[in-house]
Amino acid sequence: MDTSTTAAAPAGEPDPEQGRGTPVGRRVVLGMLGLGALGVGVGGAVQGKLDDVLASVSAKDPTGVTGLLPGGGGFRFYSVSDSIPHRGESDYRLRIDGMVDRPASYRLADLRALPQTRLVRDVQCVTGWRVPHTAFSGVRLSTLLEAAGVTAGATALSFTCFDGVYTESLTLDQAGRADMIVALTMNDKPVSAAHGGPVRLYAAPMYFYKSAKWLSGITVTKDVRPGYWEHYGYDVDGWVGRSNGRHDDPTS
Repeated sequence: MDTSTTAAAPAGEPDPEQGRGTPVGRRVVLGMLGLGALGVGVGGAVQGKLDDVLASVSAKDPTGVTGLLPGGGGFRFYSVSDSIPHRGESDYRLRIDGMVDRPASYRLADLRALPQTRLVRDVQCVTGWRVPHTAFSGVRLSTLLEAAGVTAGATALSFTCFDGVYTESLTLDQAGRADMIVALTMNDKPVSAAHGGPVRLYAAPMYFYKSAKWLSGITVTKDVRPGYWEHYGYDVDGWVGRSNGRHDDPTS
């Protein structure tokens, strides 16, 4: 793991990889340790539910202590909203709109029916932690954009999320890469709500804050619209090892 200095948000603003709210108590942390140990013991059958619990607590823990608990596969859980939102088979939709000829709305079944791309890369957080050899599968952004028909003059994408808070962006050139996908699975299982499911963006060569959780909309735009954390000073072009003052090894 690279130990170079993490780019910091402006004074008084939240850090994109830290929780919000008041610190959790000692009893809660001990309870989470017990849950984490249970998750290790019972395996994947209950891991999704345990991740939900850990994520809900970690989102309100600015100390970061709960982010070190076992059971998350090495990931720390972050949310900029007050709870972990959920969508399922009946109520999930991904909207493609903006500067396109053919706006569309995709259900989960629609996305699963499209050609799938599987990537195995390291996940790198801008605060320094790294999860090696993580598999994500889903639909290439380029596939969705080709189906929508991008109109002349468009240069970027704006992503919205069903937590009602998070946003992100990519340029069209970035979105056209083969390692930019709308992810439906993580480590060969459906992306859990705690990890941003049922559908999240996975921008493999970029710091993980660019991989927006709980993806609900992709709008093709004339210009780049900086995302949630870019408004707090983080780089719009979040390439691993080439942005935010960090020098981590590339992830793809």
